[in-house]
This record gives sequence, C-alpha cells and structure tokens, in this order.
Amino acid sequence: MAKNKDKKYAKKLDEMAQRHLWMHFSRMGTYSKNKAIPIIARGEGSYVWDIHGKQYLDGLSGLFTAQLGHGRADLADAAAAQAKTLEYWPIWTYAHPTAIELAAKLAELAPGNLNRVFFTSGGSEAVESALKLARQYHRLRGDGQRYKVIARKLSYHGTTMGALTVTGLSAYKNIFEPLVPGSHHVGNTNRYRHPLGDDEKAFMLSITDEIEEAIIWEGPENVAAVFLEPVQNAGGCFTPPEGYFQRVREICDKYGVLFISDEVICAFGRLGTWFGAERFDYLPDMITCAKGITSGYAPLGAVICGDHIAEPFLEGNNSFLHGLTFAGHPVSCAVALANLAAMENEDILGHVQRNEAGFRERLESLRDIPIVGDVRGRGYFYGIELVRDQQTKETFTDAEAEDLLRGFLSPALYDAGLICRSDDRGDPVVQLAPPLICGDKELDFIEATMRTVLTEAWRRFGLAGAAA
Repeated sequence: MAKNKDKKYAKKLDEMAQRHLWMHFSRMGTYSKNKAIPIIARGEGSYVWDIHGKQYLDGLSGLFTAQLGHGRADLADAAAAQAKTLEYWPIWTYAHPTAIELAAKLAELAPGNLNRVFFTSGGSEAVESALKLARQYHRLRGDGQRYKVIARKLSYHGTTMGALTVTGLSAYKNIFEPLVPGSHHVGNTNRYRHPLGDDEKAFMLSITDEIEEAIIWEGPENVAAVFLEPVQNAGGCFTPPEGYFQRVREICDKYGVLFISDEVICAFGRLGTWFGAERFDYLPDMITCAKGITSGYAPLGAVICGDHIAEPFLEGNNSFLHGLTFAGHPVSCAVALANLAAMENEDILGHVQRNEAGFRERLESLRDIPIVGDVRGRGYFYGIELVRDQQTKETFTDAEAEDLLRGFLSPALYDAGLICRSDDRGDPVVQLAPPLICGDKELDFIEATMRTVLTEAWRRFGLAGAAA
C-alpha cells in the first residue's frame, strides 16, 4: 500500500510540475506524459535520491554549490536558530550581527586589501553589482565616463541584463538584445586547439595581448573593468597559462582599468583554496562570489572589494546607489558563517588538495577511450572534451553534439546514477564538480561510470560507429 501511495504521489508531483513549474534553462516541451521530469527529493552527503528512491552521486554539487554535501544538520540548525532570533532585516542604512560577522570573516579570508563586502542574493546579482560599482567608482573619482567592460569569449557571468552583457555566449544574449552597451570579448584560455597552445609563454602573451589591444581599441578612458574567471566554466574548465593573471594585472594598472575576478564557482574550496585568486597568485580589485559561500543551504552572494574601491564612497554624502531586498539576509549570513567554520574545522581545503591529483589521474585515464579529446581543470572542477578524432582534434557537428550530449550522454549518465553536466556552450564537454567532501569511493565511482558511458558513446558516435 505504501509503495502504491508513493507512486501516486510521484505521478501527482510530475503532473503538477509539468503544468505549473517553469524550470530554468530547461526545454520544457520535451517533457510529456511519457517522459517524466526528474525530481530530486532528498540528499545526504555526496548523494541525492529521486522521488522514486533511486540514488545518484551528485557529481555537480547541485550546480557547483554544495561544497559540504547534502543533509547537514549543523547548517540547518544555524538557519533555524537565526530565524528564531531575527528572521529578516535589510542592510539598507541598518546593519545586523550576522552580516557584520560574515563581512569580517570574508575580509579575513580574502587576499590582500579586499576588506569591504557588498552582499547580494546570488551570483548574477554579484556580477551586476560589480559592474555598477565599477561605473560609479570611476565617476566619483572624476575618471571620465568609463563604462565598457572586457571579458572572454564563451564566458558565462550571469543572466541579469548587466551580467548578460559581460557574458560571452552569443546564444544567451542575442534573444534579449538590445543589451546594456559596452562589452568587448577577447580570446579565452582554451589552449586545446590554439596554434600556440604548446608554448606556455607565447600562448600567455598572445591572449593577454588581446586584452591590452581591446582596451586600446575601445579607448582606455572608456573602459571600466576586465571580468575574468580563475578557471572559465563555460566551454569546459579552461585553465590559465603561467603568468596570465599577473600580466592582466599589469595591463589593468597601466590603463587604470579595474580587474574583477568572477569567482561565483571558483571560490570557497572548489580549486583547493578559499579563492581562485589565491590558487593563481593574483590580486584583483574585486571578487564576485556566491554558491559555495553557504554550500547551497541558503541563497547568498557577495562582491568583496579592495579598500581603494570603497574610498570614494566614504567621502561626504556619497553612497553606492544600489541595493537588494534580500542581500545579506540574516539567515543566509548565519548559514554562511556555519559553513565556513565547518570547512575550516574539517580541513576541506586540505582534503581537496590531497585528493586533486588522484581525481585528475582518474579522469586522465579515460584518454584511452578515443572519444576523449582533452581533460582540463583544477581542484574539484574538471571538464572532459569529446571529439570525433583524438589525433586531429576534430569535433562534432552541432547536430551530432546535440544527439551525443542530450540524446545519449545526459540520460545515460543519469540512468547510471551519476549527475554531471553535458555542456554544449562550445565544443561538447562533460563537466564534473563533486562535493568537496568526496573521497576515493566517490571518485572511483565517477571514473568507472564515465568509462562505461563514454565507451558506449564512442561505439555509437565515434568514427568507428560512423564507418560501420
């Protein structure tokens, strides 16, 4: 009787979801009476279970977010305790204890002089806020009408209109034009097919020269900021060549342009350090962050700014003319404090550092499958690019990539009990970003599952299949 009841409940949930729930970035028309929406009902540790009771390894940390995994009572208790004390208060004119304590903690963890924290509700809002802050900063200093931004091709920085103009994915932008004006996109750090990819210094100089040339082309007096991720997400975990960020810092200083490190994904242990800027040894003017700051137990984002960014806003009657109702929410800040404390107490950064090489070795071992072209990333953040031919690096056509990623890989990996991301925002890539608590057991499962599914993918979609 209980099982029948559960089946009826699952069917009812699917019916309600298909009728009423507008899912994000989802092809809702693909679901029907014969194709149910996947519904995740609970989580514990590195695993989640769907509404039917099937277990999955969360190989994407929800959405690069669940650093400490699922079902932690300590983080839930922190939220409950704060809600009982002060469930909500804005940080417009007023302040409250958890926002103050969290701002101080983030200043302690952030590199260099990044000591001022502007809270948001999430990552897109953090990027939007940083863009507005850069514009107003320059104007308060009497530094012309700087409003343009430099970012990288294929980069994803969010979906609000300002963040979308920073984003370098045309398919995500064109439908919403006209956008906020002033973006210029340069080459990213994908060395896989770059003609200089095997020469570290030449590659670095080539792609940083593009940034300087873009600033000169747009007019330095017009450029407000350069937005870069430590490891670029969209396109599949592009890592920088040695010296890249140091030269970007020099270029920005030369032309008076702000350097903004977008770490919505890369902060809070994802790369084995508190911030990606630490991993690659550079000091930006601002860091945007979200996701892992609370391990997903409550929504929160932030812009962490250098003291020099705050200075013109501390003079006279000046203020940053921007704010968000739920930014710095007391419950979210309490959860973030508990999350950061747990990460310190459990040496999560050390755990990632100790396991990073083993994780990479497992993924590198998949190169013996002909469909695997490249493996790239850092920490617990990796992408596997798929190709038709390893030797020539020939990729798939758009139609082939659609069939490969959405028609086969995504459902096959899900059926095998592994949640990860099949990404077509560029060449076809599978992305993996498991909770930072994962160890040998989980990493072994990822390797074994990927091997089985990618081997079958090669049989179906590779050159061997095409010749059959």
